[in-house]
Amino acid sequence: MSKDIWGFIECHRDFRDSEADSFWHAAIDLDHLNVQRNYDAFGCLFGVCDDEQFVPVAPVRGLPVDASNRAREGRETIGGRSASWVTWAELKQVDWDEESARPDCRIREYRLDADHGWQFLERHYSPPPRFVELCGQPLRIAGRPAEHFPEGSQWVDEDRMFRVERLRRRDAVTDGQWGPIWSVMRTLAALHGDDDVRLVVWFDD
Repeated sequence: MSKDIWGFIECHRDFRDSEADSFWHAAIDLDHLNVQRNYDAFGCLFGVCDDEQFVPVAPVRGLPVDASNRAREGRETIGGRSASWVTWAELKQVDWDEESARPDCRIREYRLDADHGWQFLERHYSPPPRFVELCGQPLRIAGRPAEHFPEGSQWVDEDRMFRVERLRRRDAVTDGQWGPIWSVMRTLAALHGDDDVRLVVWFDD
């Protein structure tokens, strides 16, 4: 069953709202930042929907005991599970070049550039016909290449290359999708401190 992420970026202030019982304030709803469904990112950050490729940055910690009212109400409305949170201070310590514990379960495609050599093109959630032909295996095997071919295996066809290799954290949590979240958190942290800005999330199913 598919899962989506919900939550807020919260900021700790030295005052409470008139209706709040916490010093943490919900600064922005993730819904406004267009966070897309991405199981690689969910696993890398929170250990949700992952094949244990990475040690999660903030494995299911539950909702913070001092979560903002909006976060509490939002989770109750959605009925979400697997809640967790992570501060900007923790995210700044992440080694985004760290590789996964085992090769990526998806085949990775590269394109040959005359000036820059092989350039990464995309990961395929379904093996493209070109790769299926090159590897000479049925779809059930081509669809899970890391289980059937050694790490580093590659197939070249003119200007295309397909490889079995490991993911980096930055491949799972891409700037294209998560950049807006990091930008908001970075801005708030510059004003209030790295430990006083956090991402609070939960997932539906």
